[in-house]
Amino acid sequence: MTTALCLAREGFRVTVLAEKFAPDIVSVVAGALWEWPPAVCGYHHDQISLARSKEWCVTSYGIFEELARANVPGVAMRRSNFYFKHPVEENPQDLNKMQELAGKVRGFVRDRSLAERNGIDPDYGVVDAYSHLAPMIDTDQYMMWLMREVEAHGVQVKRYRIEGLLADRRAELLDRFDAEAIVCCAGLGTAQLRGIDMYPLRGALVRVRNDGIRGCRIGEAHCVSHNEGSNEQDIVFIVPRSERILVLGGLAEKDEWGTDINLDNHGPVREMYERCLAFMPALRNAELDPDEPVRVGLRPFRRENVCLEWDETEQIIYNFAHGGAGFSFSWGCAQEAVGLVRSAVEDRTYSYSF
Repeated sequence: MTTALCLAREGFRVTVLAEKFAPDIVSVVAGALWEWPPAVCGYHHDQISLARSKEWCVTSYGIFEELARANVPGVAMRRSNFYFKHPVEENPQDLNKMQELAGKVRGFVRDRSLAERNGIDPDYGVVDAYSHLAPMIDTDQYMMWLMREVEAHGVQVKRYRIEGLLADRRAELLDRFDAEAIVCCAGLGTAQLRGIDMYPLRGALVRVRNDGIRGCRIGEAHCVSHNEGSNEQDIVFIVPRSERILVLGGLAEKDEWGTDINLDNHGPVREMYERCLAFMPALRNAELDPDEPVRVGLRPFRRENVCLEWDETEQIIYNFAHGGAGFSFSWGCAQEAVGLVRSAVEDRTYSYSF
């Protein structure tokens, strides 16, 4: 949807084709905290991919900041705190990330007393911390705004499922929808559409009341990455979703496709929840959201990280595999995709199918 909106704003005629829309997509499940890569729940091993990701993050940060200033529903700039059980200097990757981040965000501070001031349990062993202002997205509100904005810019939105390889259907789709270019932003669905290997990194978020009445009142994000320990399931992810809901995570289960998990039938979800309560004892006063205590989603991954490219053989632009950083990358990837579309149509009459 972000790619479609950027194209429409640049004067392209756009048609969006999708089998599902919000709220029935993984975007509404996402933690939706802007993070400098690699993120708490993100994998990055390729340095070229990592460098591109940082550029996309910077672009998205600036645009989300503008949207927050314009009071766009579901977008807010709040303080985000990151904690460490060792001095940051002891880990070159942590130090490099902190130094890069400090020059890209607003309100950066490094303060070892953040844990005590924010009510972190002393037994957790935090010895270092930093914080900064970061975009945080209420995915329910924001996805509705994004749909309204897309339609207001004249984008045609159609519920449509494409079977088989996209390259084999290309000519037919261009003709049917009177388009000149195709951009595939199908997430995990790209595995079938392109005939490639992808895998999900299953995630879950526990939702608790954050209204200060029948729950707690947490106004900042609090995170500890899994690289703080040997277990990748020791992530702490506490993020205010809205004035009413706080989300607790995180879970990162590779190659798990089932979404029917909850606090009662899946031990790691219960452990994730208890871990957050132990980390920040004030959360023990927070009541579970009675309407939706747990949300589960499948982050779309591939071994090579994000794919944003023009496939010259297939004559298709691909924009997928954003993993756990979809919101952090969204505007940066979308703007780069616009440039790829421009090159693909070579200044002909602009039209676009998605």
